[in-house]
Amino acid sequence: MSNILVFGEHAEGKVKKTTLELVSKAKELAGQTGGQVIVAFLGGSLNGLADQVAAYGAKKVALCEGASFEKYNTIAYTKALAEVAKQSGASIVLGTASSAGKDIFPRLAARLEAGMASESTSLRVDAGKLVARKPIYSGKAFTDVVFSTAIQVATARPNSFPVAVPEAGANAEVMSINADVGEMRCVLKEVVQGAQGKVDLTEAEIIVSGGRAMGNAENFKVIQALADVIGATVGASRAAVDSGYAPHDMQVGQTGKVVNPKLYIACGISGAIQHLAGMRTSKYIVAINKDPEAPIFSKADYGIVGDLFTIVPLLTEECKKVLAE
Repeated sequence: MSNILVFGEHAEGKVKKTTLELVSKAKELAGQTGGQVIVAFLGGSLNGLADQVAAYGAKKVALCEGASFEKYNTIAYTKALAEVAKQSGASIVLGTASSAGKDIFPRLAARLEAGMASESTSLRVDAGKLVARKPIYSGKAFTDVVFSTAIQVATARPNSFPVAVPEAGANAEVMSINADVGEMRCVLKEVVQGAQGKVDLTEAEIIVSGGRAMGNAENFKVIQALADVIGATVGASRAAVDSGYAPHDMQVGQTGKVVNPKLYIACGISGAIQHLAGMRTSKYIVAINKDPEAPIFSKADYGIVGDLFTIVPLLTEECKKVLAE
């Protein structure tokens, strides 16, 4: 029997969708391992989180609660999660390839003396062992990672798995974990909130990105209007960021954020390999570019050759009509 531990991420009293994706996938995997799904939450106050994940298949919820976890701390979170893994007897530990996941999980794997697969886009069980598929060579190929260690650790890209239909009335056993994190070597003093209501690029299901062809920062309002209509998050290429048209937190690519949306609309982006490395695993790619030879068209599912300042407003109006029906 192999229990599966999921690191639960949450914000403002709600479990993040990326965690619900992993819990749903873990439930499927647990059906093959014969184990249970356990979700670990860390924070200052964790009221109500257990019920949210129980509906998606969590049988146990481990809470590490208190002042030590009120603000994010790499060392404290790693130590606590390692303690939960040991007490729960988990042989598989899963997390999201988010900022926190990328920070914690390499350290966690080392502490657990476990093999690790990062940025996975597929997870399955074969002969009782986890097999994680992940992109390599900037997304040009995929490889299956198999484990030789007793504990298997993996992070998964957001939007890689569907969220299961919640089960009404499901309950989970709640465990309070007293994790001794020791003396803090560094302390987080402040968190500066970004744009309100904006879904992070790494978690967004729809992204509209602009490239150097945007011309200036003011012109990004053209693609922002489309994003507002279809419920998308706005991104940018490195060329646009380097030109000062957009801040770095909007950058998609090898030196920016790796995204995995259901729909990616590239506006005025040529398709340099560094940009493709950050978005080529998108489910559907739409390219708008006036250069018919732009490399982005070789990766796009749908392409429109034309001036983005003509095409995007037309697309925005058509989307308004369709969504109003």
